[in-house]
Amino acid sequence: MSGPASPPEGAATPPPLAGPRLAVAALILGLANFMVLLDSTIANVSLPHIAGSLGVSSSQGTWIITSYAVSEAICVPLTGWLAGRFGTLRTFMFALSGFTLFSTLCGLSSTLGMLIAFRVAQGLCGGPLMPLSQTLLLRVFPRAKAGLAMSVAAMTTIVAPILGPILGGKISDDWSWPWIFFINLPPAAVCIAGVYTLLRPYETQTVSRRVDLIGLALLVFWVGCFQIMLDLGREHDWFGSSMIVGLAAAAAVGFVTFLIWELTDDHPIVDLRVLRHRGLAAATVAISIGFGTIYASVVAVPMFLQATMGYTSTWAGYAMSTMGLFAIVLAPVAGRAGKWIDMRITVCLGLMWLGVVSYFRAQWSVGLGFWDYTWPQLLQGLGTPFFMIGLMTLGLATVPPKETASAAGLMAFVRTLATALATSIITTQWADGTQEARAQLAGLGTQADAFVDRMRGLGMSMEQARAQLAQLIEQQGAAIAADHLFLITAVLCVLAAQLAWVIPKPKGGVGGPVSAH
Repeated sequence: MSGPASPPEGAATPPPLAGPRLAVAALILGLANFMVLLDSTIANVSLPHIAGSLGVSSSQGTWIITSYAVSEAICVPLTGWLAGRFGTLRTFMFALSGFTLFSTLCGLSSTLGMLIAFRVAQGLCGGPLMPLSQTLLLRVFPRAKAGLAMSVAAMTTIVAPILGPILGGKISDDWSWPWIFFINLPPAAVCIAGVYTLLRPYETQTVSRRVDLIGLALLVFWVGCFQIMLDLGREHDWFGSSMIVGLAAAAAVGFVTFLIWELTDDHPIVDLRVLRHRGLAAATVAISIGFGTIYASVVAVPMFLQATMGYTSTWAGYAMSTMGLFAIVLAPVAGRAGKWIDMRITVCLGLMWLGVVSYFRAQWSVGLGFWDYTWPQLLQGLGTPFFMIGLMTLGLATVPPKETASAAGLMAFVRTLATALATSIITTQWADGTQEARAQLAGLGTQADAFVDRMRGLGMSMEQARAQLAQLIEQQGAAIAADHLFLITAVLCVLAAQLAWVIPKPKGGVGGPVSAH
């Protein structure tokens, strides 16, 4: 696509924007970041509608979520090379135009294969938009207001995943599921026009850079094999299937080869050497577990409420909507916490609190009220900003300035990949756990007979009584399976919290948020 010409070498950087122009630019760039993150969760509560419309199972429908997340994760490490080769603004415009196009095609899809293919393309275009929007924010804001620029990015990062389930549920129930993708078109058009009008002078110089094609191919190969293995495993009896065994072996070999190549290549697509800094390594693992837990709940809770409790997409979205209320309010406090207290304490407490909330969810049962299912999401927001901002700040503070970009890109890549893997694992294990719990409950024998007799005593026919029993067993089995998964995530969060003490305490303290990408 045509775009602004690269500035000549040695050209002066244009002055930062000010006044209304700065406000509009911040709104436009924040909106672009918002759209990409919104699409990571907007389809979650819409899966029953999409699966029913396309004639596929709910487990197959989760590919709509994971395909977007995986392709987005794969493309994030390419952002630096793309911006350097084609220019930051030109890359941003191209990615935004592609995101808009493939959003339209997602809404027009008539088969699951079409929708997944277009979601992959949408994720590939959306991946660079997140770090590039933050790069452009820092270019147009005065240096003294860099913290404000990052606050814009942080706010959209927190708000978008919260609004996703609400909008997805409301749109799916009141209109139809394609509109969860079509709603991207008006704001995308505004962003494209605004960026072209306001930000053309802020294009960066381009240089000819070699891309690590072998590393990229290995990355796509092992991640793709692993994701397909997770998504198809349950349907093919896991390692009882030669196909699943083959995918697992291919993913393992591809991963090991990828590690060897990236650690020895002069210009790796993912610079794994930065993990020699133990603070960054610990922060990356901890933040991946934390985000994986959050996204597992974002996927599992709506599925539980809709499939088990009979909630509509709209009400499942409302139940999830409280997740970020405290997070939004406390984000500025979390960003400044390093000025008053050792951030390792706030990180540890934040992750521990995430584990406590998961433990609360593990006590769920069938028949609770709306607020019983909702308040854990509300309380989760108390810990989210402290572990998220704290780990990004502490992790990047342990690497030299020349490696900050590589470290931030790696952290973003692993974090995004963790959300995709968590989605696949939680849905697969919940389905398997439900089946196992249902089989155990169905063998209750005399208790089942007593229930049927009691229902018949209330006037039901034998068929109606047995149908009521089957429904109750299905609900209880799903609740038991969900409780087990929430308990596992609680344990993982508690273990991840201890990684905070592996991170060295920054000399002189830290303050102010660090870019998320």
